[in-house]
Amino acid sequence: MTRPDTPILDRVAGPADLKRMDDRTLAKLSDELRAEVISAVSETGGHLGSSLGVVELTVAIHAVFNTPMDKLIFDVGHQCYPHKVLTGRRDRIRTLRQKGGLSGFTKRSESEYDPFGAAHSSTSISAALGFAVGRDMGKPTGDAIAVIGDGSISAGMAYEAMNNAGAEGRRLFVILNDNEMSIAPPVGAMSTYLSSLYGQEPFQKMKSLAEGFESALPGPMRDGARRARELVTGQGGESGSLFTALGFDYLGPIDGHDMGQLLSVLRSARARATGPVLIHCCTVKGKGYAPAEKAADCGHGVSKFDPITGVQAKSKPNAPAYTKVFGQALCDAAARDPDVVAVTAAMPSGTGVNIMAERFPARVFDVGIAEQHGVTFAAALAASGLKPFAAIYSTFLQRGYDQVVHDVALQNLPVRFAIDRAGLVGADGATHAGAFDIGYLASLPNMTVMAAADEAELARMVETARGHDTGPIAFRYPRGNGTGVAIPDVPQALEIGKGRIVSEGADVAFLSFGAHLGEVETAASMLALQGVTATVADARFAKPLDMDLIRQLARHHKAVLTVEQGAQGGFGAQVLHALAAEGAFDKGLAIRTLTLPDRFIDQASPADMYADAQLSANDLVLAAMRALGRDAKVVPLRA
Repeated sequence: MTRPDTPILDRVAGPADLKRMDDRTLAKLSDELRAEVISAVSETGGHLGSSLGVVELTVAIHAVFNTPMDKLIFDVGHQCYPHKVLTGRRDRIRTLRQKGGLSGFTKRSESEYDPFGAAHSSTSISAALGFAVGRDMGKPTGDAIAVIGDGSISAGMAYEAMNNAGAEGRRLFVILNDNEMSIAPPVGAMSTYLSSLYGQEPFQKMKSLAEGFESALPGPMRDGARRARELVTGQGGESGSLFTALGFDYLGPIDGHDMGQLLSVLRSARARATGPVLIHCCTVKGKGYAPAEKAADCGHGVSKFDPITGVQAKSKPNAPAYTKVFGQALCDAAARDPDVVAVTAAMPSGTGVNIMAERFPARVFDVGIAEQHGVTFAAALAASGLKPFAAIYSTFLQRGYDQVVHDVALQNLPVRFAIDRAGLVGADGATHAGAFDIGYLASLPNMTVMAAADEAELARMVETARGHDTGPIAFRYPRGNGTGVAIPDVPQALEIGKGRIVSEGADVAFLSFGAHLGEVETAASMLALQGVTATVADARFAKPLDMDLIRQLARHHKAVLTVEQGAQGGFGAQVLHALAAEGAFDKGLAIRTLTLPDRFIDQASPADMYADAQLSANDLVLAAMRALGRDAKVVPLRA
């Protein structure tokens, strides 16, 4: 593939090289950097639109500030590809999100230029304030710069941090990257507020709105700029803005793709700031690459693509994605039951609830990047008599855990938690792994916890949850495509707390919870080649457990192995605890719990990640043989 011509970028080994360039050269560098990002992501896939939107801003920050002494903190971190190219990682940029390659997010262990790792939203201002306090207490750190998007700043944590930072009054910089388009169109009053600032005609016409730049403008423009600034800051008798009320000096809005504006504002702010400053920077997500700019999601997350046409490489799946199966099953349930409603936290297409939204828009609620609010909102929906499905990724539901405990489980409200991206997720890596939901949900009183082994089971679990009105219920399912089984047109609800036998053997029993069932069945076939017969059971429920099934497996097999796509302390721990309470181990039962290891696993393909976790079919075979006290070996299946 032809690489772009980048003579200026070729002279950049690190941010120090930018300080020797004039403003015009920096603008040209931005063009080359954009071309390099497009070229690299076309080979790796990844978060394209967000990275293209901050190219000029990233160049300007590194040109003005003294990184890595000054701490540049990207909120979420999915827009960091230009930053990685400029900070000594260009030679590895085509390993993005690959096994052994660069992370798709900022990561402390990867570079000194990544002072604070991120992949979840709305943490950057809190981190920036922490660095500012460290500086003021004598630690070797300079200024702190947080770059946060208009979607991320809608989350409560960002306001908590701004309130604290304003009260502290310490020097730090928050750059609001306002592209009016987060993953989904931003929702709520904050989006309306930012859009009103962006749309004020004087702001679009003025080169600068900050006090201190006005004197450089001709008289009529200077007066107009001052009036525009007063509309935002509240100076001159107008009502005060949210940011100034929180104690920030407000600069902007400015054009985030105009290198002259960016450099002028950043240089002035760095030279003059004594307390917290918010710089409102308006950008275009996907800027400079027409296929991304025109896409509905502005090229937020893309697979490998043709950089000329923008056409993404899509393999034809043999089965529908679990997310689509859930979305269709939810929509079908909503058609049968007018009380079914859905809640999502800024991820309607990511969770599949957009399918229901197209048919029943008044019954789908996107609360923005606000999982805490979303969970409590769903709890009150349930309390009102509705049947809410809170569709949230496993890794993001962690952000609303106190609300799951206090507002849902404690009050025994029938919120239905649809937990997408359960287990290891591939290229997004450890930050997005759905490793902990089994443990953190199964430990809660009143909670029912299920996991789907395939897409047919997922459809049945949607129906099971719909009809479950006696308390909260959760069901988990993985990223990616299903197994290809037939999905029932009218799914039947499962009996709560009852698993199933998939196949029977005499020597060893596998009790699988969730989507690893296919790997377990492969392992059972491999064991048969060594003369070992295995029973394979699908638990379906981690809470309540099917104790009749578990006792049967323990009674009739020499060893029992639980298998799950989750961390230690999850399903296997529930089984161990229940058996111990019955005295099963007093008789010498051989049992093993196969879980994710007690460490985070970096990005790779899901298959490679599960192999790293020692949960491949080969690993299951070895674990079973060891549990039986036999020589451990792997006999591969014939093709």
